[in-house]
Amino acid sequence: MDLTATTAELAGAAAEVARLLPARVLDPVLAGLRLRAGTDVEIAGSDREHGVRLTVNATVHAEGEVLVPAKPLAATLQALDDPQVRLKVEGQRLAIRTPQSRFAIPLLDLDDHPGIPELPPLQGHVDAERLRVIAAVASAASKDDALPIFTGVRVQSDQRKLHVIATDRYKMAYATLPWDAHGAIDVLVPAKAIAEAARQAGGTVALHADQDRIGFGWNRNSITTALLAAPFPDDRARRLLEAVIDSTVLVDADALARAVRRATPYGGPHQAVTIQVEDSEIRVKGSDPQHGESEEFVKATVEGDRVTKTFQARYLADALKAFAGRRIELKIQDGLRSTVLTSTPGEDGVELTYLVVPMRSVA
Repeated sequence: MDLTATTAELAGAAAEVARLLPARVLDPVLAGLRLRAGTDVEIAGSDREHGVRLTVNATVHAEGEVLVPAKPLAATLQALDDPQVRLKVEGQRLAIRTPQSRFAIPLLDLDDHPGIPELPPLQGHVDAERLRVIAAVASAASKDDALPIFTGVRVQSDQRKLHVIATDRYKMAYATLPWDAHGAIDVLVPAKAIAEAARQAGGTVALHADQDRIGFGWNRNSITTALLAAPFPDDRARRLLEAVIDSTVLVDADALARAVRRATPYGGPHQAVTIQVEDSEIRVKGSDPQHGESEEFVKATVEGDRVTKTFQARYLADALKAFAGRRIELKIQDGLRSTVLTSTPGEDGVELTYLVVPMRSVA
């Protein structure tokens, strides 16, 4: 194998794939990047559950395929200042060459690698911007692997729309968005895979799925992952959307998010931020005996009762981040029932709802 490519593009792709591989593995080949040079160069990796393929434009002098330790390759490429880099197999090493330097990394045994999972059957297409809405829903999923059922996003489809829902028991997000259906989907997807696909993808994204795996494909790139098998409490979660509202507040999501961020350092050990609804504004407060107190007013349109709610700041911040750039409606319920955040459906046909559970008031 022998090829020349733009250093920044090659380094970026190698770093992305390396980052998605497990940090600790019993089998060293699972920490390797597979480089396949043909028309261009494909950089891929897999730990048997997840698979990633990223394609980089390259001038290929000799076709070939090798397996290289991921971290040394990514670190070396990222440290280079030269605009172009040449990768060439020299015996049992991969040489990384520039006009002024040469580095050589020992190759791993390609025959011992389990291979990169192929994409399952195509089920439909969705625009990358709408995929980012699914990623916003995924932010409501739990990061605690001890409860794998809550680390996933339930994705269901009909002929016109995708329905996605996630919860960690303290917050919940639900969205519907248009898609181009070729089949049907009803799967529980690890939230991390959706977030990664949304961060990298562009243009139109193909959704592939079967009973065991889901894949996201775009521009000769793809991410695949094994599905979660646990049953998701979908119907029970959806019932939380049937709220009895005591106060409705229309406010700019970004303005409220900035106020919450500034109040967070004053939230004390529980990072508690209080939202106090006034006649035509929201008062955002933080108070802690050691760090002091903060108070900020955000303009809003208010209907209903004047109420006060206290939230854990990071949960409220996650919810507001999902509505970045939008004007939202806060539907506030009495007691410790969830506060519901929604936005008016835009021209893209996306409807997004986020629920955040309040805290008991803290002094």
